[in-house]
Amino acid sequence: TLFEAGAQLGAVLCGAGAEQEKALAAYGRHLGIAFQIIDDALDYSSSDKEIGKNIGDDLAEGKPTLPVLRAMQVGTVVQQQALRDAIEQGGRDRIDVVMNAIESTDAIEYTSRLAKEEAEKAKAVLEQLPPSIYRDALAAVANFAVQRRS
Repeated sequence: TLFEAGAQLGAVLCGAGAEQEKALAAYGRHLGIAFQIIDDALDYSSSDKEIGKNIGDDLAEGKPTLPVLRAMQVGTVVQQQALRDAIEQGGRDRIDVVMNAIESTDAIEYTSRLAKEEAEKAKAVLEQLPPSIYRDALAAVANFAVQRRS
């Protein structure tokens, strides 16, 4: 992932050893996953002004993101079919039905929980690095990734 490569490249550029390079790559991988999962959740849980794009843009492009997939997994048969139809058709014509399914299945909470788990994995990997203000800053970035609203 881009986050993984960026974190690993930082280790290479500062002359870190192989173990630190590996740890930072793992940190970046988990951070990137957490960031993307939250991005998917924000597409259905924030206002247009907050995220700088229209609610449901991913759906309009026919992209089944984690909140939609979770709603399909645990929703009713009717909700599952409505979500399938919305993905296949694209557009925002069925956004109300999609939002209802996502809200009634707690898909945003589920998605946020998975993102937080990835952020915790990223921070756990940092324990392999010596304590420093830089390690603390990387942990803060992981926290921010899952607390952001845009």
